[in-house]
Amino acid sequence: MHNTDIIQDYHAHIYFGSVTAGLAKELCENAVEQFGVKMGRMHEKPVGPHPMWSCQLTATTDQFAELLPWLALNRNSLIIFAHPQTGNDLIDHRDRGIWLGAGLELDFSVFD
Repeated sequence: MHNTDIIQDYHAHIYFGSVTAGLAKELCENAVEQFGVKMGRMHEKPVGPHPMWSCQLTATTDQFAELLPWLALNRNSLIIFAHPQTGNDLIDHRDRGIWLGAGLELDFSVFD
């Protein structure tokens, strides 16, 4: 069993497409305003293991405890993939992921 003190922070990846980009941006900006999380760029192409366009929110463990239920209630049908950051990207993405909405297949080959 791992102790949760190995968690450095959390990432929440908000997936979107051309039609839902505005909705995703608004959700991310509202998360920044409400929780003080950090918002990454709005990637209009798949980046890393992510199969869709996405925007990353980075949250401390304390912020994440409030952010995740808020995202669940306010995602407006957007798919969200969240995971802890422990220093092992493959395991964090493959084994420790949390999906809000439909789960999608990630490309783990980027971690080879």
